[in-house]
Amino acid sequence: MKMNEPFDLRNKVAIVTGASKGIGRAIAETLASHGAHVVVSSRKQEAVDEVAEAIQKIGHQASATSCHMGDMEAISALAKGVIATYGGVDIVVNNAAVNPVFGPVEDADEAAFDKIMNINVKGPLELAKHCLDSMKSRGGGSIVNISSIEGISPGKGLGLYSVSKSALIQLTKVMAKEWGAHHIRANVICPGLVKTKFSEALTADERIVKMVMNKQALPLMAEPEHIAGLALYLASPSASFVTGAVMTADGGFTI
Repeated sequence: MKMNEPFDLRNKVAIVTGASKGIGRAIAETLASHGAHVVVSSRKQEAVDEVAEAIQKIGHQASATSCHMGDMEAISALAKGVIATYGGVDIVVNNAAVNPVFGPVEDADEAAFDKIMNINVKGPLELAKHCLDSMKSRGGGSIVNISSIEGISPGKGLGLYSVSKSALIQLTKVMAKEWGAHHIRANVICPGLVKTKFSEALTADERIVKMVMNKQALPLMAEPEHIAGLALYLASPSASFVTGAVMTADGGFTI
């Protein structure tokens, strides 16, 4: 197969969750810059409006729909609204995540467990399920889940978050195996430490940053754009034979 434009996403509709800032925003901007109409989604409407307007101002296609990924009715409404408005969905990037607790798992209460699992695992599954029939009817699609290297090897104090991200890795493999016959691909990215608002508590700690830099093969702090390029690849025709892959983007931290 020859691909003259291997990253061409023209006429594709993409939903990116957690896209008001950080990795999600960088992915939304990158997909839009390669031709996709990107539906920017996050909890607050004013935040996603700002991102969508910024994308539009530089000549790309974007719209904004707020959605809390722990609210299953809101997820259903998001998918149905996008399909009704734009005719379908081709790409889903499940980036939204939470980590409300830090410390040993025995100190985490049931409410924290449920919140983490609902947003980090159940929400991504529900959004993908609601887009499944549309992807089938359009001849296929791409699901890109954003996990973490914490889902591969848990770090101290991040127990429940690590469990949720490990579950998301396995969920991605299940999606890939069960939906591959419909030309629907599912892949997962496991970033290392990336400089974002979400990771601010870690990146602001000089001891943690020094530890990461000493262990990474590449001596640099990752920015959201480092993850966005990999998401573009997985969403694009270039990755048409890639599914079920677990891709680390961690500067060599896990080597």
